[in-house]
Amino acid sequence: MHGTFPLSQDSRRLIRLWRVVRDGMPSVGRYRRYIMAMVGPLAIIWFLTAAYLLVANDRFDSKMTLILPGSGVGGSMNVESIGQATANTASAFSSTTLSPTENYKRLLMSDLVLRNAADQAGEPADGFPAPSVKLIDQTNLIELRMPGGSPEQSQRRMEALRAAFLEELDNLREDEAAKRESADAARIGELESKVDDAQEALLAFQGETGLVSLDQFASRISVLDDLRGKERDRRTQLSETGATASRLASSLSISLTQARQALLLKADPVFQELLTRYAKTVGEVTQQGATLGGAHGTMEELDMERSELRDALASRGSGLSGLTKSKVLAFADLSVSEGRGRLMEMFVAQDGGRAGTAGALGEIRRQIAEQESDTEKLVEQASRLADLVRDLRVAEAVFSSALARLDTNKSDPFASYPLVQTLETPSLPRSRAAPSPVIALAGAMGASLLVIFGFLLLWLRQPLIRKILPNA
Repeated sequence: MHGTFPLSQDSRRLIRLWRVVRDGMPSVGRYRRYIMAMVGPLAIIWFLTAAYLLVANDRFDSKMTLILPGSGVGGSMNVESIGQATANTASAFSSTTLSPTENYKRLLMSDLVLRNAADQAGEPADGFPAPSVKLIDQTNLIELRMPGGSPEQSQRRMEALRAAFLEELDNLREDEAAKRESADAARIGELESKVDDAQEALLAFQGETGLVSLDQFASRISVLDDLRGKERDRRTQLSETGATASRLASSLSISLTQARQALLLKADPVFQELLTRYAKTVGEVTQQGATLGGAHGTMEELDMERSELRDALASRGSGLSGLTKSKVLAFADLSVSEGRGRLMEMFVAQDGGRAGTAGALGEIRRQIAEQESDTEKLVEQASRLADLVRDLRVAEAVFSSALARLDTNKSDPFASYPLVQTLETPSLPRSRAAPSPVIALAGAMGASLLVIFGFLLLWLRQPLIRKILPNA
């Protein structure tokens, strides 16, 4: 016994398998076995390649390129005394999270667009292929490829796809516009109702108060200011006429009543005639008395005439003025003096002017008091009127701006769905895209090389294993 244990049957099998892997099979017939082993895979590869080239249907690809303009639009409209409407549409590519090209790619491959394209191309929807869509980086370009059994079929399919895509875009834009218009119409209705309410409130207030505009309020305040100015002028005029009348009364040493009575006597022609004759008789008496005695017949006649004239003068004056005869005779000298008569006329005229001024002043003050009593109420009404006018103007401005904004929004139907232009129209393929002999042969040759390389590694496994595992 050498201290070794007998190996089991399974262990012996593993050792024999390892030796076969390490040393290979016996060298007798090795080349033939390797060649026969490679023939099978190579034959399959080239058989499949030939079958693909001979049996596969021809495929032609029509190409088309779409482009999306990237600039936004904007507009502004000013309506005089109403408001301003501004519409700005940002570029569809200004957002970092949303890409219109990705949206359009999904739309191009949607079932709805493909079905409509199939209907326009006159083909069944189940057999209409989906296009190959490629987005060009750093551009707004969308590149499409559409397969077909012939150049004409692929081009016709691409034309149908483009028409269906643009038609669906128009449908989306129209649907968006209709929904927006419906929402805007409801908003416009609310704004119009506010304008009507504001206008009704203003008209009701104007009819109730009679205050139509703020200009009317300013006119009433201006009237009050004018009345106050007139009141100051009348007070000045009243003071002036009063001072003049007082000065004349002092100069004449008579009262106003006496001045009026003297002027009344002066204005009567009969009284003035009697007064003139009486003055003439008095003059003759004085003249004759200087040379004749009182008992002279002439003097007696003159005295008698003077007495008669004085009685007649006193009676006439008493009947005109209501004064006693003695008071009438006391006014005789005053009435005779022309200078004093003019002063008395001025005195009476000043008094009359003062009375007129006083009356006008009283009326002006009454009007001022009336206006001032209404001023506080008028100010409140004007404040309320200003609020109502402002509310109406704001409502009209908002309503008009909303209408203008609605019109400006309609002017850009590409706000949500950007404009699409065809950069390259659907092409008519000049050559088939598949099957490609060059690609098929290159693939077969590559597969053949891989098979040969695999068998080569299998052939060289013994030296490689010994080099990697020298003690194995």
